[in-house]
Amino acid sequence: MKIKRLLLVGSASVHTWRYLEGIAPHVGEIWLATNAEVPEGRRPANLAGVLRVDFRFSSFSAVGKLRGWMKSVKPDVVHIHQANSVAWHATRAARGLDIPLMLTTWGSDVLLLPEGNPLMAQMVKSNLTSADLITSDSLYMAARIRELAGNGKRIAILNYGMDALPEAAPSATKSRRVLSCRLHKKLYRIDTILRAWAGVEASGRYPDWRLTVAASGEESGALQALAATLKLERVDFTGFVPAAELSALYRDSRVFVSVPKSDATSISLLEAMGHGCLPLLSNLPANLEWVIDGLNGQIAEDLGRLDAALMQAMDAATDDEKLDEIATLNRTLISKKALHRDNMAQFAALYGELLHLPENA
Repeated sequence: MKIKRLLLVGSASVHTWRYLEGIAPHVGEIWLATNAEVPEGRRPANLAGVLRVDFRFSSFSAVGKLRGWMKSVKPDVVHIHQANSVAWHATRAARGLDIPLMLTTWGSDVLLLPEGNPLMAQMVKSNLTSADLITSDSLYMAARIRELAGNGKRIAILNYGMDALPEAAPSATKSRRVLSCRLHKKLYRIDTILRAWAGVEASGRYPDWRLTVAASGEESGALQALAATLKLERVDFTGFVPAAELSALYRDSRVFVSVPKSDATSISLLEAMGHGCLPLLSNLPANLEWVIDGLNGQIAEDLGRLDAALMQAMDAATDDEKLDEIATLNRTLISKKALHRDNMAQFAALYGELLHLPENA
């Protein structure tokens, strides 16, 4: 049974827009509180209203605006995205209104924000304990949520998933390309990938391989300067690429490399697996939920020797038959656990659970 009114609360981001579109078929009306204009083309037909809210910690108006809107809209469920200041304002706004609260956490909320700052840790804990149901995209993050929120909270493991599983393509059609497409922020250590690539080029063993560094961010200029300092000859910086172009890069790449300091389940990893890339990842608990070293990808234990790990991954990915086997296994995992349409239906089922609705009514 569809709920009649869903109120989403989330910051302006591609993740929020994807969720907005994906959940739309499963609910009657959607009301959205966010901090920027919803892009044209990302507004589902049943988006009944949008409230602009300043989600910064210092905002004095957020709680009052949200509370007044909740009273006016009378939603069946309030679904908050991110356990940071967004949830801080939204959970306080909902106090005493007897509206079920669902909270979807992102990796940085739980894994980074509380670290080293007792005030932020207390805020995240308050956000988590205020929710009636919490979703996490990894078991590792769920365990951290349990540490912060205690044992009484219902936690569902669920990710946004990739849009669709692409048609399988033989590995023989792929270029000899390594792809990095995480944001250019210190968290994602793109500089470490560039230094490792310098070792690849210096080895002289891979003259027909290239590294493509997609995406952009605050570190883009520094990364391009580093590539020039390292005198890298086979690196392409694409900047931001739209979804169709990024899909083409995945499809054409043999190795996907991602070595952040901290991460939950990343959509880029799911997309790379779905497109038949061999994943080379940093040794993080959430990554280990998707990749077994040497079976369906590789885990870099020592990033000081990432060049060696990269060359090992490239050697494995050169073998078309082996890469086809890895692609088949990874695509099976994605089809079972990480497709957007299927997972949106599961998010909708959680709303019904909150309201004790019959599943097939």
